[in-house]
Amino acid sequence: MGIDLWSLYRQMLRSRRFEEVVIDLWEGGKISGEMHLGIGEEAVAVGVVNHLEDGDAIALDHRGTPPLVVRGVDLVLLLKEFLGSRDGLCGGMGGHMHLFSLEYLVASSGIVGSAGPVAAGFALAAQHLRPGNIAVAFFGDGAMNQGMLLESFNLAVAWKLPALFVCKDNEWAITTRSKYVTGGNLLDRAKGFGMPVLEVDGTDVEAVWNTAGQGVERARKNNGPTFLLAHCIRPEGHFLGYPLLRKSLESMKEMVGPILRSLPARKGASLGERVASLGMITSLIGRTVSEKYSKGHDPIYRVRQRLKGEKSRLDKIEKEVEKEIQQAVDIALS
Repeated sequence: MGIDLWSLYRQMLRSRRFEEVVIDLWEGGKISGEMHLGIGEEAVAVGVVNHLEDGDAIALDHRGTPPLVVRGVDLVLLLKEFLGSRDGLCGGMGGHMHLFSLEYLVASSGIVGSAGPVAAGFALAAQHLRPGNIAVAFFGDGAMNQGMLLESFNLAVAWKLPALFVCKDNEWAITTRSKYVTGGNLLDRAKGFGMPVLEVDGTDVEAVWNTAGQGVERARKNNGPTFLLAHCIRPEGHFLGYPLLRKSLESMKEMVGPILRSLPARKGASLGERVASLGMITSLIGRTVSEKYSKGHDPIYRVRQRLKGEKSRLDKIEKEVEKEIQQAVDIALS
């Protein structure tokens, strides 16, 4: 199967436009609670899920909307679920974090790291009941510090399970930079279980598609699991309304001012510690703002730049996607 960049772009755009209308509904008060989006992760979702076949299973984290959209789950059912409707995908009881689809063998959970054991279970079932099928787990770099995920790596290797473990590494663990709370190297950590590892630029859908294909093929041939580290950036932060992003300039004033005024104080932390704290805060704010506004990190923008030579074809795809998403919204709200 060869790569079709136009198809990948359409799928990425569907996911992006769907989540953008979710933002509108959430900001309009129609969706309650926290909202964790996968904007910025579209290339990872599309590049991996495009290799899946009937009978393959997916275990998702609390940010599972893109893979669900790409896999083909009904958009109206998803929207109704987010809205809390009884006729939603899970009867309005799952929200956006706890989603299940028996038809597509997909399960998501808000418990960090739980995609590992769920995928191991899916893969074990496939190994015994559906030889040739595989399971995929999606999780963030913060989940790499959860014991249940590492135990899943161990079992997957020991039992030679047909699984692909996909780590979406955006260098953040909720609101903390991962490097401050994670020891060692994530690739080396997976290697420690005797598992082959792959690394890819998660903002390049073609690179993800090619790299993920290696892990998928390995699993289908009963050669055991593979770990894929995909580097990506989420411009929306951990959740909608993330304070560090929404109030970056205000945060600078609110936090930096008091720290500057405390520098000459005689009591408390040392001058070096205060200066280090100031540097860390300004670095976090600067990084957050950069990720929000830099188009170079946007996987959809990157693909569109490669396809823009055929403007009429691009326009056609974009209009079709806009129409599809709007129809789903209209039906869900009616």
